[in-house]
Amino acid sequence: MKCLIITSESAEVLFHWTDLEFLKSIQKQYGAAQEDGHVPPAFEDSISTLFAPIVISCSTMIDRLGDSYTCFTTENNHIYVLQQFDECLYIAVNGDGEEGEVDLRRKIYVMKKMIEVQFGMVTLSSSLLKRELRPQDSEQRAVRWKRLQSLLDTYCYLREHDQSFLVEAVERLIHPTLCEQCIEFLERRLVQQLNSSMERSREEVLHAFILVHTKLLAFYSSRNATTLATSDLLALIILAQNMYPTHSDLDDSSPEDIESTSGSGPESFYTPEPSPTDSNTSEKSVRDGTPVFEFVDPDVQLAEDSLHTLEVPPPDPSNPLRVFLEVSLKEGLYPMMPHSLYCLPLWPGITLVLLTKIPTSAVAVSVYNFLEAFAKLELRLSEGLEGSSATRGQPTIHDMRPKLDKFIKALGPSEVQSAQLHNVWTEFKNRAFARGGPGFNKDLIPWCKNMKTQLCAVYRQCFLNSSGRVESSHRLSLSLLERAQTTMQEKLMDWKDFLLVKSKRNVTMVSYPFGVCDFPGLIHFICVDRSSGQMIAPSLTVTERTTSELGKGPIAQFIKSKVWSLVNTTRRYLQKGYSTVTLRDGDFYFCYFLWFENETGYKLESVDLPVLPEDSAPIGMLAWDYYRKLLRYYSKNRQGELVKCYELLTVHLGVIPTEIILQHCRQLASKLWEPSRNPLL
Repeated sequence: MKCLIITSESAEVLFHWTDLEFLKSIQKQYGAAQEDGHVPPAFEDSISTLFAPIVISCSTMIDRLGDSYTCFTTENNHIYVLQQFDECLYIAVNGDGEEGEVDLRRKIYVMKKMIEVQFGMVTLSSSLLKRELRPQDSEQRAVRWKRLQSLLDTYCYLREHDQSFLVEAVERLIHPTLCEQCIEFLERRLVQQLNSSMERSREEVLHAFILVHTKLLAFYSSRNATTLATSDLLALIILAQNMYPTHSDLDDSSPEDIESTSGSGPESFYTPEPSPTDSNTSEKSVRDGTPVFEFVDPDVQLAEDSLHTLEVPPPDPSNPLRVFLEVSLKEGLYPMMPHSLYCLPLWPGITLVLLTKIPTSAVAVSVYNFLEAFAKLELRLSEGLEGSSATRGQPTIHDMRPKLDKFIKALGPSEVQSAQLHNVWTEFKNRAFARGGPGFNKDLIPWCKNMKTQLCAVYRQCFLNSSGRVESSHRLSLSLLERAQTTMQEKLMDWKDFLLVKSKRNVTMVSYPFGVCDFPGLIHFICVDRSSGQMIAPSLTVTERTTSELGKGPIAQFIKSKVWSLVNTTRRYLQKGYSTVTLRDGDFYFCYFLWFENETGYKLESVDLPVLPEDSAPIGMLAWDYYRKLLRYYSKNRQGELVKCYELLTVHLGVIPTEIILQHCRQLASKLWEPSRNPLL
């Protein structure tokens, strides 16, 4: 019984996502009431009617009180979480007790993150974002909603089944020799050749990496590339998994299987071949599919472990997605810069991902600088500052004036958006800079907003189209991609079966060099390097048919539920400022530690962590990078020193003495990140 919708202030539905149970309840509530042969209302209309009182109530409270409620529970124990972002209201609902307030808030923030990755700086203009989320054309709207619904389905699935998305950190395959070979191969045989080719249409490959399911086998960045933020990398993994989903029950392997590199794995380990990727076929399938707002027959049964409620055929691998990611330049951080994302399936479950810089990305940098200048000016004017006081700070609007004149001239007058930007900018200059004009006062605030809207419209015109794909004249050629795909397949041909098994049993308690013998009573652990956004943890096998060190399915499922619960509990304490948590739960003893080290591995003294409000963004690295802000908070008194942040979660049997458990935690933390153990982490 789950739902997430995005509405405007007038209760217009901009996007909705529901599970089958919620859809049936809406159908029962609004469809069954129709008599005399009337056609039941469309689902979109029904859900708008259901949420309209909440939306109007929230808007009224904001207008009159400047604040509104963020969460409430109804008489039937349905939890509603609300979050306002500019003029868009996000509402997440759960009625089956599987999600709490924090889970729903995290889902809202992840949805916002995925929308930013899809639409970039258009999200900074509410009027433009509404048009992107709810196109006028109903067919285009259905396709766009299906794509966003599919992304949210993929995230929910990974959050429930994958430890890396539970703690929001990247997990790498532990095989140093193969990883090193693949990194070298990506550098010399792939990225360098692609960037030196005449068929690349002026695109430059910045990052290339290989995914085995959700785990990272190898990652290479070119010399001109900046660091890829962990939140963006996790978002790209979601996109790749959404394009080429894999089944959940692939754990049917024994510990012995991962020691072999033979290429004769059972067929049951792997997903079926993906659907044909011909673009015409894909488009036809989308057009012919049932629109998302139509009711589903109640007799239709959906598998509980289905990755997608509404299946969208895999896109053409040669047709990249436009994605918007953070870039760190010498001038500072620039969010939502345009890139092209190529996902090339090598085999089911193994994907080569290329991230390229487009030749017109400098336009996005300029737009962001202008947006930042007008946003700061608007803020100062809103605070009551006028005249020269309103224009102080960096960058100033006076500094931006000649640059914006040059920018508009370079765009040319032929484009509609360029002409509109020119007209608004001319009016702004007449009001702000003219000798007899009003100057810098509160009357200029609407024109600041108008300028930001027009800049976002130019950005949209340059980098977005209705399909979210990239024009054929501005992407790597098909032959170039085919060569890259074939070259990578040849390299990994003898390893593919091993990798597919290894990805499901990456680390086990019995096979790790310092397992149960060194740490008796240790059942599970998760260690995360928050500075690099990477984690390491033993695999959790939860299938009925597999026997492992945790036993068969039900036992492993029980341990898994305890681990998921522990992570949620520690986040609540971390939100309250606690960096250490120890607690006993029945037959188990849980520990959580967060600490800081310098680059030599010396543990630094602990400090009081900031206490976050209850309705703050959820702790993690995907939707909101809490740990980056935490590192800045800690490093402010350690200028010039590189500070790293680590987390360790452990599960022990409760019969182990407390002092032994704490000794295990210290030893485990020191051994996990030793270079000899895992050099690539």
